[in-house]
Amino acid sequence: MLTLHRHALSGHSHRVQLFLSLTGLAHEIVEVDLPNGAHEQSDFLQKSLFGQVPVLEDGDVTIADSNAILVYLARRYANPEWCPVEPETAAQVQRWLSVAAGELKQGPADARLVTVLGAKLDHARAKAIAQELFGVLDGYLGGRSWLAADRPTIADVACYTYTAHAPEGEVSLTPYPNIRDWLRRLESLDGFVAMQPTAVGYAA
Repeated sequence: MLTLHRHALSGHSHRVQLFLSLTGLAHEIVEVDLPNGAHEQSDFLQKSLFGQVPVLEDGDVTIADSNAILVYLARRYANPEWCPVEPETAAQVQRWLSVAAGELKQGPADARLVTVLGAKLDHARAKAIAQELFGVLDGYLGGRSWLAADRPTIADVACYTYTAHAPEGEVSLTPYPNIRDWLRRLESLDGFVAMQPTAVGYAA
């Protein structure tokens, strides 16, 4: 049985939960009590070197980092089209995984950390990064349905959650119709599961 160690309000955790659901992989979920420091305990640090969620356990295999988990699951269990090996398409997938770990984290994710969890980050800077990213992304999605191929891949899964929940960080999606259409396409896939909204409110 696959076991996902996660926190319910973590977008990184949700992208793994979403992929597990989209691909119909049986799994159990273990909540990690981040507010009380469960991620800083030695038993968890043995699973996750940097003390971060999510962590996936698959028998004797333990994988930390959400994007690494997506690659592992797609290559080991899911339809290979989720993580193509054809060089050009694989490179496109990797590009968007890098965006998910870079601009998406530094922009929408950090902006949300400020408003939802009270993180001491530069909210104005995070919102500015988010708006610049979304301007590029909205233009890129004009005339195309998915990020890296003519079908959904783990690139779309990796970029979904923090984009969809950007309004929780006070980053509106209203100016970006192509992004909103892309979000709706992913949300219409069989097996889609949403991340719970916060008290801040959520509107795609």
